[in-house]
Amino acid sequence: MAKKSSIEKNKRRQAMVLRFAARRAALAATANDDSLSMEERFEARIKLAELPRNSAKTRIRNRCEVTGRPRAYYRKLGMSRIALRELGSQGMVPGLVKSSW
Repeated sequence: MAKKSSIEKNKRRQAMVLRFAARRAALAATANDDSLSMEERFEARIKLAELPRNSAKTRIRNRCEVTGRPRAYYRKLGMSRIALRELGSQGMVPGLVKSSW
């Protein structure tokens, strides 16, 4: 199980990304618009840089929904390999069969 503080920090980041998504997208579109003047684009870049760092989508860490583990995360299932194996062994994941040879 991951530290509670790490899990909560990631949840706060996810909430902040949602809160600033529209503002960030508008500023990015302005900054990348070639039809605008360089001054307007530069101002948009400055405003984009002034937004909180944790409002950037790339700051979110994929974590296992079951254990909070940050590594060996399967996007399709939303959990780590260890949690998947445990739930698969208990028969909780439909269609998953533990291989043995």
